[in-house]
Amino acid sequence: MSEKQANENIYDRFAQVMKQTRELVANMEQLQAQITKVLEQNAELSIENDHLRKAIKKMKDQSGEAKLSGSRQNLKELYQQGFHVCSEYFGKRLAPGESCAFCTDVIFGHDPDKAK
Repeated sequence: MSEKQANENIYDRFAQVMKQTRELVANMEQLQAQITKVLEQNAELSIENDHLRKAIKKMKDQSGEAKLSGSRQNLKELYQQGFHVCSEYFGKRLAPGESCAFCTDVIFGHDPDKAK
């Protein structure tokens, strides 16, 4: 192989490596743009998620349901199904349209654990 052919071969290889490098850089730029877009969407969704959580918490606080303990929630559900939950008449059926002040006091009344 002559020196001229060796030089041309080196230049051909160099041109090929340069072409591959340009393609690689173009691919990396595309990936960077896609990553930037995904990160922006993620930030927007995180902010929106925080706002929604605050709104849900505010709605729960306003309705008062979030303030009931799990056991009081269960008593409330039993009462809504038509059963007394007070110690006086516990387990007895409420008459249609009947309400019981004792039951509502048990469900929504003063919580001695919170006073501590």
